[in-house]
Amino acid sequence: MPRDRFVVRIEDREVELSNLDKLMYPAAGFTKAEVIDYYTRIAPVMLPHLRDRAVTRIRYPNGVDGAHFFEKNKPAGTPSWVRLETLPVPGSTKSRETVDFVVVDELPTLVWLANLAAIELHTPQWRIGADPDLLVVDLDPGAPAGLTECCAVAVLMRDRLAEDGIAAYPKTSGKKGMQLCCPISGTQSADLVSGYAKRIAEELARLVPGSITAKMAKQLRPGKIFIDWSQNNAAKTTVTPYSLRAGQSPTASTPLTWAETEAMATGDAEARQFTAAEALHRAETHGDLLTGALQSGPAVPTRDRQA
Repeated sequence: MPRDRFVVRIEDREVELSNLDKLMYPAAGFTKAEVIDYYTRIAPVMLPHLRDRAVTRIRYPNGVDGAHFFEKNKPAGTPSWVRLETLPVPGSTKSRETVDFVVVDELPTLVWLANLAAIELHTPQWRIGADPDLLVVDLDPGAPAGLTECCAVAVLMRDRLAEDGIAAYPKTSGKKGMQLCCPISGTQSADLVSGYAKRIAEELARLVPGSITAKMAKQLRPGKIFIDWSQNNAAKTTVTPYSLRAGQSPTASTPLTWAETEAMATGDAEARQFTAAEALHRAETHGDLLTGALQSGPAVPTRDRQA
């Protein structure tokens, strides 16, 4: 075996690691070893959000400044112990009818993916073989609007969803915006959930048309927060809680408290993304602030309240 490759034993699995000194975030001097260390240490709070979900990876073999690619199918050389699930992929750009998805149920699989420079992990709103158990509200700011404005819209959305008995848990995206993770019953189709998300997004856009849009057209977004209800489409994925994001520095999709979100919305606290080190510290301090999103929630209403 080459000197830059070696095998470690993680739990009851043997995982090969390589090129640990390679810079994944050159501007920050953040190496592959540090990526692996982050995912190893964040695993206790991250794995429950990955478990039983087909994961899409964004891989950066030569770091975030190099070429990257999305990967759904199992990579070459996948160890026999990695859980795979063969699932349909309608509309595949590679004309595949099915894909062998990786499912990250255990720490060795997470470390194995980190070693493959799978910096970003994205998961759907449904678990294998089931209907969506999460409704995701994706808040995307159009400059000059930013995370401050996202937080203000998040509070509005939280209060509106609460009227329908739906709880919302906020997290940063690790890039520009944020998401709300909302547990639902897992008994309704993605089309029905997406339709509900669209109705609520359009309702808020009518309420605050100067600050919110529910339309996808990019020319309508400057200065507004786009509520991307389409993230609830069965074919879509959302960045997994605690996933690293590719950028100049190693930021992570980080759960927030509502007190923090409200303070960011009013300007009483700086609205910003969090680094990997900060995400780890927060997890050690608070535990998983998104634990509630793992619980079963209510069914979404199937019609407008006025109907």
